[in-house]
Amino acid sequence: MIITKLNLEDSLPLTCTRAGTCCHGKTVFLNPWELANIANEKKLTVTKFAETYCEWGGIKLKFDGDSQFKNQSACSQYIENFGCSVHLGRPLACRLYPLGRQIQHEKAQYIHQGKEFPCLASCPDVVELPKMTVEEYLQDQSTKTYESGQDLYLEVMQQLADIAFELYLDSGLADSGNRETLVQWEKLGELSPEELPKTIRTDWLIALTFPDIEEVKNPEVFIHTHANTLFTKSQTEFGSIQTMKELETASILTMAIALQLARSIGANPKELSEHWVKTAKKHL
Repeated sequence: MIITKLNLEDSLPLTCTRAGTCCHGKTVFLNPWELANIANEKKLTVTKFAETYCEWGGIKLKFDGDSQFKNQSACSQYIENFGCSVHLGRPLACRLYPLGRQIQHEKAQYIHQGKEFPCLASCPDVVELPKMTVEEYLQDQSTKTYESGQDLYLEVMQQLADIAFELYLDSGLADSGNRETLVQWEKLGELSPEELPKTIRTDWLIALTFPDIEEVKNPEVFIHTHANTLFTKSQTEFGSIQTMKELETASILTMAIALQLARSIGANPKELSEHWVKTAKKHL
């Protein structure tokens, strides 16, 4: 697979107004704020939107629409001859397409797969469109707020993983000779997107995916409030743990929550779990 990195001054075609490859047959993840934001745009509760239009525990949009493009079904939010029904609330993945975004050394880089943009191969109509730089494209798509939200959730994900580490390494659990916790961490990373959320207790899955937060428009306020809710819940539940078995269960649960959040922001749970297991082993 060829991954091409782009500079902000590189040029690419303007976004096509005709829905083609971008609205069909894709994988679009939603972090908890994006889910709340798109549900608000749809004028539905978060739980109702997720039940109707999402899968994998509420972190992925369904692509089961009636419209077909090259034998691929449309996004559940696409309306034929109209376009996206929640365009103003669309998530970062939709705003960036056909670009991808990755964080390396705390710096964002923009990428695409292959030697040419996916939309050029699948939608020849865009070839004749005017060009704009990557920086202009990002501004046109209003990605800044959504990128900020993604980065904030990346921090929350790591903080949740840190709690799993503390429950294992700083509690006496690792010193007791327990290695089953690390075995389970690695197994969590190998679970399918359908299986992973089933390992998370219902109250925790609700707290992670469907937080009861009124402020939706401001991702910074939403995510800080959400993070505080999660960390308070963990302190309340895990602060009085006494037995080694309870510590093991709590560490595995917290790691599952971190990996579910990781998937919602497009990270690879398997790679993360393997990395975190190796890191933990270095401290044994």
